[in-house]
Amino acid sequence: MNLAMGSAVNVPFTPNTRYPDPAVEVLDPRFMGLRLFSSSVEQLLTGLRWGEGPVWFGDGRYLLLSDIPNNRIIRWDETSGAASVFRQPSNHANGLARDTVGRLITCEHGGRRITRTEYDGAITVLADRFEGKRLNSPNDIICQSNGVIWFTDPTFGISGWWEGAYAEPELPHAVYRLETDSGKLTRVIDDMAGPNGLAFSPDEKVLYVVESRAEPHRLLWAYDVSPDGSLHNKRLHINPDGYGALDGIAVDVQGNIWAGFGSSGQPDADLTDLDGVRVFSPDGQPIGHIHLPERCANLCFGGRHRNRLFMASSHSLYSLFVNVQGAP
Repeated sequence: MNLAMGSAVNVPFTPNTRYPDPAVEVLDPRFMGLRLFSSSVEQLLTGLRWGEGPVWFGDGRYLLLSDIPNNRIIRWDETSGAASVFRQPSNHANGLARDTVGRLITCEHGGRRITRTEYDGAITVLADRFEGKRLNSPNDIICQSNGVIWFTDPTFGISGWWEGAYAEPELPHAVYRLETDSGKLTRVIDDMAGPNGLAFSPDEKVLYVVESRAEPHRLLWAYDVSPDGSLHNKRLHINPDGYGALDGIAVDVQGNIWAGFGSSGQPDADLTDLDGVRVFSPDGQPIGHIHLPERCANLCFGGRHRNRLFMASSHSLYSLFVNVQGAP
């Protein structure tokens, strides 16, 4: 499905015809149980400028993802394979998620805010300021089982004219916790350079956050989550230790971390071999890699059994059925 707009790139893709798909690389024997022998990488659509923030709507059998520079949210329909524009303009939407009753919640670079789409299509602003100052550009978002929303707020969307509009930041890079019943917004992390992807462990006792402006390369930190929502015991969980760059993340029911991945951009790095998704065991060790022709920005689990991995990757959306379910 071609969604090209203006100078957007359509990426040619030919699925592998043999099983197992050589694009699904086993780095550790622990990955063998997660790989389906007779499943291969599929390209579902192409023609985006920068695909991000996918979220699955199982009740409608469709997926939404953001095309940030094109200022639109795209809908891909599982039953027909058709792609269409769900919302445009989208306020340069980035991260997407669902709340506990199924409504869409959105990070908006353009509005510098978190919004909720009501059942009738109306837009409710959930947060746009902290202590009277405007948020930067909310990036990625998750909803806890108790209804509390967590999101990262770097300055990526206000640093230029590509994923939003240039503006001077009023707040530091941070991670926030939003109690939707009271509207209380709490800054829970403020010592991170470029907080990006985030996810909970299956039992929600650990929060993982990607620091995408860490030097010399991106890192993933883990925090223990107290019942009151406070964070403790910050520790380094994943260090790509080289050229790999982490982005959006998702966790499966076994606690494995699936990370959008690509080259860190260092001059002597291989710019293609790292593109795709890197899979890490619960203890933070790399165990598998899904090779894609493009860098993967973000991903989510979906499908009837939550075992279909959807990968928003630069100009295209890819999928792969795997032998594990995403954490609900």
